[in-house]
Amino acid sequence: MNRTPERGVHMRFLRGLARSPHGVAVRAGQRTVTYGQAHSIALSWAGALRSAPGGLPRAVCVLADRSITAYLGIVAGLYAGIPVVPLLADFPPARTAAMLDAADVTAVIADEAGAGLLPALADHGTGGRKTVVLAPDTAESTDLSAGGAFHRITASPATALEKPVPTEPGDVAYVLFTSGSTGRPKGVRLTHGNLAHYFSLMDDWYDFTESDVFSQAAGLNWDSAVSDLWCAWAAGAPLVSVDPHAYRDLPAFLAEHGVTVWFSAPSVIALARRTGRLLPGSMPSLRWTFFGGEALQYGDTDAWQKAAPESAVINVYGPTEMTITTHRHRWSPDGSTRLGVNGVVPLGRVHDGHTELLLDDQGRPADGEGELWLAGPQMAAGYVDAEDSRDRFLVHEGRRWYRTGDRVRRVDGGELVYLGRVDSQVQVQGYRVELAEVEHALRTGTSVQDAVVVGVPVANSTELVAFYLGDPVAPREVHRTLSALLPPQLIPRSFHRLDAFPLNTNKKTDRLALTARAAGLLGVPAP
Repeated sequence: MNRTPERGVHMRFLRGLARSPHGVAVRAGQRTVTYGQAHSIALSWAGALRSAPGGLPRAVCVLADRSITAYLGIVAGLYAGIPVVPLLADFPPARTAAMLDAADVTAVIADEAGAGLLPALADHGTGGRKTVVLAPDTAESTDLSAGGAFHRITASPATALEKPVPTEPGDVAYVLFTSGSTGRPKGVRLTHGNLAHYFSLMDDWYDFTESDVFSQAAGLNWDSAVSDLWCAWAAGAPLVSVDPHAYRDLPAFLAEHGVTVWFSAPSVIALARRTGRLLPGSMPSLRWTFFGGEALQYGDTDAWQKAAPESAVINVYGPTEMTITTHRHRWSPDGSTRLGVNGVVPLGRVHDGHTELLLDDQGRPADGEGELWLAGPQMAAGYVDAEDSRDRFLVHEGRRWYRTGDRVRRVDGGELVYLGRVDSQVQVQGYRVELAEVEHALRTGTSVQDAVVVGVPVANSTELVAFYLGDPVAPREVHRTLSALLPPQLIPRSFHRLDAFPLNTNKKTDRLALTARAAGLLGVPAP
């Protein structure tokens, strides 16, 4: 079969290398790496992976903070023609070990933070011995002997690749994990073909060049980070990792680095407004701004637009299962507010090449309002566990669709506006959370008898509140226990004991009543 290298997402780095061989590819803290340096290191690490003693790895995990190693590891894994699984080093070890096994990871690229987690992963068992490529500054200090779970290999010029390995459109490029309703994360398989379609649209729509400077605000395990990396690198532009301290004075950070392209969750706007730094004209360098992952409010958008008067502000929508984004809407004070609902900026029109379907509560096609189903070339290859795909990737009238679980309304001109979730999934600081996963952790990891977790809109994000049955528990102790099971975004803000859960007329737990109660406890209007 003939290979098509141009379809491999990693080939975009070669485009940037040709445009800016001596330019900065990544800036993380005080460290930088040029395109030429990054290309050479990635080829060396890719060669080490392909010459691993156990044979070609089935998938490689990049286990790291947002360090130079993390970015180079992603390039290296893809250069090697191996699916990449980016995971954060601060996730609980048990959760990380489960994701390594689910994604069939047999190799790991780790920075110092990731390497420090390896002994704990060995204690949890990882389904077989794994090859580890360590950054040079961690290779000598890391003990991999515990449990025989890991085997260190060292990159060398002798095994370095001469060029990246070409891929087929159907080959998996990334496995990205989202919150799962069964109490475990779900791994989404994105192919090179999925990404090729997405990035072809980005290339057509936006005038990115090597003179731009891209922010990189999201964790590398988020799909928006995939967009950040490969848009910047195809343009030959610098990618600047956004340090948490940057949010104390975001306009100053953007000015210091000359950032021209920004992509984050909308909650960043409220954070910047609270610091008092988001003033009119305070972010003059921005040309393009993208917000996604949460409902984008009129007031916040207007404040950002005034602070960045030279920037287009784009609201983007798309589940990970549909490869980053499938809809976009450009903010305008008049048009956006005319189309929007409940103070929320519209999602926009569906991307070229895709089809959307609205279904009512009985599963019948609906013209104006219903649950959004999507189909098209960006639809993922499914989850790593086929059982997870059964109620999300569905065949309807002879065509395969992804059921988003989002309730939307079609307004004038064919744009969509977001109305809410049809299930118990919510967005917390841009992180997609299945409430059932948090409830599962409470039931199985703590002493509570039963639990219901609800989300309440607060400051353009969502606060999680837990109600439970059983003996009283100390919130601090529950929080500590959940910290070993869940990422910080999934841990409820508060815990409240009840004698019984309220029931609705169908004798089911009345989540609406609990949500209203939680809103009262937080001192905000009931959603």
